[in-house]
Amino acid sequence: MRQRTPATAPHPARTRLVALGVGLTLLLACNQPRTPPEVQGEAPVLQTQGLGGPKFSTPVAFDTSRPLRTLARPGPVAPLPAGEDGIVDLRPERGTRQLDRPAALDGALQGAAKREGLFPQELGGISSPLVSFEGPSSRDNFNLYGFQVNPPDPVGDVGPNHYVAMTNLAYAVYDKQGNPLLGPARIGDLWADFAVPDCADPSGDPIVVYDQLVDRWILTQFTTRGLDDPSLPFYSCVAVSQTGDPNGAYYRYAFSSGLFFPDYPKYGVWTDSYILTTREFGPTVEYGIGVYALEKNKMIAGDPKARSVRFFLDSDVVPLSQIGDGLLPPDIDGTRRPRARIAAPLVGSQDDGASYGAAADALNVYDLTVQWNSKPLASLTLAAQLPVAAFDSIFPCAPTSRDCLPQPGITNRSQYLDVLSYRQRPLHRLAYRNFGTYEALVTNQTVEARPGQAGVRWYELRRTAAGYSVRQQGTYAPDDGVQRWMGSAAMDRSGNMAVGYSVVNGTDVFPGIRYTGRLSSDPVDTMTLGEGTLVSGSGVQTTTNSRWGDYTSLNIDPVDDCTFWYINEYYTAAGQAFSPAGWQTRIGSFRAPGCAP
Repeated sequence: MRQRTPATAPHPARTRLVALGVGLTLLLACNQPRTPPEVQGEAPVLQTQGLGGPKFSTPVAFDTSRPLRTLARPGPVAPLPAGEDGIVDLRPERGTRQLDRPAALDGALQGAAKREGLFPQELGGISSPLVSFEGPSSRDNFNLYGFQVNPPDPVGDVGPNHYVAMTNLAYAVYDKQGNPLLGPARIGDLWADFAVPDCADPSGDPIVVYDQLVDRWILTQFTTRGLDDPSLPFYSCVAVSQTGDPNGAYYRYAFSSGLFFPDYPKYGVWTDSYILTTREFGPTVEYGIGVYALEKNKMIAGDPKARSVRFFLDSDVVPLSQIGDGLLPPDIDGTRRPRARIAAPLVGSQDDGASYGAAADALNVYDLTVQWNSKPLASLTLAAQLPVAAFDSIFPCAPTSRDCLPQPGITNRSQYLDVLSYRQRPLHRLAYRNFGTYEALVTNQTVEARPGQAGVRWYELRRTAAGYSVRQQGTYAPDDGVQRWMGSAAMDRSGNMAVGYSVVNGTDVFPGIRYTGRLSSDPVDTMTLGEGTLVSGSGVQTTTNSRWGDYTSLNIDPVDDCTFWYINEYYTAAGQAFSPAGWQTRIGSFRAPGCAP
């Protein structure tokens, strides 16, 4: 598979692009030194020219599917190329390897939680799981395809009556008690008989989001035929439910990124757009970040001419430190919409100890604005660079950059688990909530909290009339030798926050799933509600591809705007016996105290 390496010497020119209708772009260029912008100073000008700026287009293909419950297709599927242990490594390593340096002191490290171990909820801790059930698994892939893949990319979302889960390479629909209603089924079945047959391939990197503002489900994957034939284009395949029933019919769209592979896609719900960000690799050495807005109102109406707009942040032009390995789009929680025509914030992270040239540890916030007029307007600007407490994202991994975290009984370091913290980006989601006087954005990333110990760095950003700021941050890593990584964060209607994540150590903690949280009234910068266990592991991963994640999803129940729902992967002894990559997923819910349904 072709390797495409991000550039490390950004172009000195700085430009700002504003789309003025289809095909008309205004370029305002000036030469400025590449210095990090000040937090309270003038907003830095976005450096991007690349492919000529924002481009509006319409879908390459559109149709209306049969009800999802009728789309499952029997029959064999051509196997994908597998590694020595028979496991298909989806999207093999791309980009430069980040070399570890001596661990820096974490500037936001928190010790043991104040309410550690106080259960049940009435004693002041976070609740035990309210429900907990199995999601799609590696065994499901074997039953569906005859082969297995790694990593699973577990993701899901919750609606009024359903939970929809997706993984590489399956999807399933459950009721909220965990009873399966549909699937697990092959991910490509979502696009059976679609005009772009690539969408029906077992490609992966799925995302599912529920849009509570209009009661619709959005299920997605990318295409990968262009990786084997460089002359073929790539597509983002997006299915939008006709109604609030995830088992019903879908409006299906294919948006093309041309010859640029839209890796690591992340979707978010905004007021009048579905926002997509990607990590894109061109046909030769090109690398950059794709930012897309999809015309929501037309998509939910099944309009075949629903438009999209694309920005490409070219790493030869934009400093690599400002875009890193991806930006997160905002994903609205709750029912209070953002103010009309306010910019949608996108967030990235940078580590001054990584190899991308960052001068300081910071979060980069971009503002995306789109007006879907008859002559549409769009702009993308770097709105703020927010300094954060010092962190180290480069973990001591060997023999490869993915062999990082030990497991019980594993002595071969090639079977250690991937920490993925070296990727310069925050982890899915960027959960957005409008509280009226301010807007909150919460997200997280994995860091090296102590030498050789992974922890979860979480953030709450706020936007007010004065601009963006870091309201609070912390690194959750109790000094117990347990690795905590691959997290996802969210906030409930009361401003209580939670984070779910993976856990493991080298002695007696098998790969499992835990979560923690804080109350809005608690002292800032701390997770105070103790640690809950969604499921404990009992087996290990033995494949030498080491992949873990690459992401998980913590979401808020739209019915009570209070209950957290989480999906992640873990291992059992049965899964270990079944396959070197016999991962399973677990779906569950919990609440913070004081937030009644």
